[in-house]
Amino acid sequence: MKKQQLHELLYQALETELGGVQVYTKALECAVNEDLKEEWEKYLEQTKNHVEIVTGIFEKLGLDTEEDTPGREVVRYTGESLLKRMEMALKAGDENAAQLVAAESIVIAETKDHQNWHLIGEAATKASADVAKVLKEAHAEVEDEEDEHLYHTKGWARELWIESLGMKAVLPPPEEVKDVKTAIGAARAEQARKQMA
Repeated sequence: MKKQQLHELLYQALETELGGVQVYTKALECAVNEDLKEEWEKYLEQTKNHVEIVTGIFEKLGLDTEEDTPGREVVRYTGESLLKRMEMALKAGDENAAQLVAAESIVIAETKDHQNWHLIGEAATKASADVAKVLKEAHAEVEDEEDEHLYHTKGWARELWIESLGMKAVLPPPEEVKDVKTAIGAARAEQARKQMA
């Protein structure tokens, strides 16, 4: 295990979660669908908790939450870009288009976030016992929520696009109805949408 690279992963994970709070806050300004708004409000609260969980990892491992790294700067730039996308969409004045841009922005943010937590889980299997314990505890607390954030929002983005194309959308999406938390479950839910549409 390369300790410095593990620390880099954790710095990026913290920045991703901090940016996630901003992304969900801005996305809620774009949300039109009440079910989606409720979902994103829940995810915002969970993401705030994830910030606390990653901060707890930093405290236990003696890392400085204020330290900046080149990778962390890139993650911050991505988050700022996602905020800018939503601001542009809001200014354009089409609330449904803004909601769709927000959903896509969340999918982008949650893809990175999901990968961070997957890698934290992988690192926990190879880290020294004391570090592994800290990582495993945090991973166990967050993993299911991250799966839900990614797979459900991907479903929302797909269905909002389908609706925008003038086709029959399934809202809320099957991923939410079936409470999907795995890639296999998401694939099955997407297949099931054909019968639901």
